[in-house]
Amino acid sequence: MTKEIITVKDLKVAYGDFVLFDDINFSVNEKDIFIIMGASGCGKSSMLRVLTGLVTPVKGEVLIDGKDFSGADSRSKTEIMKNCGVLYQSGALFSSMTLKENVAMALELYSAYTPQEISELASYKLALTGLYGFEDFYPSEISGGMKKRAGLARALALDPEIVYFDEPSAGLDPVSSRLLDDLILDINHNLGTTIVIVTHELASIFAVGSNSVFLDGETKSIQGYGNPRELLKNPPNEKVYNFLTRGG
Repeated sequence: MTKEIITVKDLKVAYGDFVLFDDINFSVNEKDIFIIMGASGCGKSSMLRVLTGLVTPVKGEVLIDGKDFSGADSRSKTEIMKNCGVLYQSGALFSSMTLKENVAMALELYSAYTPQEISELASYKLALTGLYGFEDFYPSEISGGMKKRAGLARALALDPEIVYFDEPSAGLDPVSSRLLDDLILDINHNLGTTIVIVTHELASIFAVGSNSVFLDGETKSIQGYGNPRELLKNPPNEKVYNFLTRGG
């Protein structure tokens, strides 16, 4: 039986008098690789901020694993977010810490593991993301693709059920982007992690997405909902078709 792990109901987000989107409804199933896509300015990043508790909606609600997330107090949100990891667009690593120290920090703050266990787990998470042997490197000493992998290792530190990705391919060359897509697929398949990705990159959308929503900034609504490959075969409207074919 399919389990909904994220449910968005009647969501409206606005900044002052400016309404970004309204009456948004969708759900993310357990073990999905769910894509939030759309043209620049459509509200993709703001949707991610709502899902991670950084923006409070004007109305509607977000449920995570059946719990009211958008309406929860800060302490309850923190507890829910312990079961979620986030890979930020830049990687957001602390430059003064080694890769291992970056990954270990979440374990030190939110787990009861011993220092030895934390050290071993941090090394394991880095190895899981293809960074075995780079534990003592600093972020300035590695490539952009490796920074993304280190950021992902940190996002996976507490074995989250959900991991959010903000434009994971941004700034990467096509080879590094494809390797990151392969890693996302591996984590989803081998760990059963539910993944939510904000992106406009077609190659990644079609390579990894199992479900998606297309946000439209003009109508402030969802204009497409479903598997990206199915939306390409049977586009619901011209906007979705043009986005998924880039007008071609």
